Amino acid sequence: MVKVRKRGEQIRQFILANVEEHPEDVAALTSQEFGITRQAVSKHIQLLVERKASVVEGSTRNRRYQLHPLVEWKHTYQLTHKLEEDVVWDSDIKPLVVDLPNNVRDIWAYGFTEMLNNAIDHSSGREVVIQVKKTAIDTEITIRDNGEGIFKKIQRALHLNDERHAVLELAKGKLTTDPERHSGQGIFFTSRMFDEFNIFSGNVYFSHEFNESEDWILERHNLIPGTIVSMKLNNNTSRTSKQVFDHFSSGDDYAFTKTVVPVRLAQYGDERLVSRSQAKRLVTGVDKFKVVVFDFSGVEAIGQAFADEVFRVFRKQHPEMEIMSLNTNKDVAQMISRAESVSTT
Repeated sequence: MVKVRKRGEQIRQFILANVEEHPEDVAALTSQEFGITRQAVSKHIQLLVERKASVVEGSTRNRRYQLHPLVEWKHTYQLTHKLEEDVVWDSDIKPLVVDLPNNVRDIWAYGFTEMLNNAIDHSSGREVVIQVKKTAIDTEITIRDNGEGIFKKIQRALHLNDERHAVLELAKGKLTTDPERHSGQGIFFTSRMFDEFNIFSGNVYFSHEFNESEDWILERHNLIPGTIVSMKLNNNTSRTSKQVFDHFSSGDDYAFTKTVVPVRLAQYGDERLVSRSQAKRLVTGVDKFKVVVFDFSGVEAIGQAFADEVFRVFRKQHPEMEIMSLNTNKDVAQMISRAESVSTT
């Protein structure tokens, strides 16, 4: 009986974990996965509907399944000096996630307060809208302000040519337009704690997913006023905030000394990374770290000048730094090796 009950829970967890990506064929997928009939799967789905973990829409032939929102909450706050992120967390957000494991609540506490604080201190907006959606599988929180826009503000403050350059600077970590009040680490660590982390602002969309090695920067046709930050996390993840901090820290003081730079963010559209100016843009600001890992996921090729600037010139200028490459294909690896061999001759 215990084994039967355990198998039933496994089947229902599988349904919940896959229903968002397979709203129309999750029954067939489950039947194939567990070797049971569609009728048996239907009984499990019906139980999930009764438990309000899932909802069903449409007729028999056009039936679709979705996760049932256990929490749907939305509130608008005025962005004044009186608004405090920790007060909003304690009074409004924490009660909505109080039943989640301690490690999950810790991640939410860090990410939410960091992102709301950014809106309060940096957006120059009048109001911020916060939304919470919680299902049996995960929780998503969205923070939207009507300010200048994060990428536009960074572009202006750092005199960058393009809003997309601002995304690359954010991805490196330690970027702040207000060094007296902020370390610039909040977005970097928050983006790496959550399963999905997205920023929409202006015509630019930045995305980081925990299980993917690549960061994405995309241009949108629709202009997004202000800034939208969305964060999603599995309700039962084993991840901890300490694990993420430790991964990018070293020494007894746990200083933020390591960064992983997604090289792909330095190229736009179909352009290739061939010039020294592109390379200089890539390495700007990374001398704040002891260890820099250049992640070449999604980069098909680089030019000789680009490789030389990063792996010979910059490395020679900063001998105290450990500079590494990651996820290189054969062509990229050969170009890097060529630049490194010149530096040793």
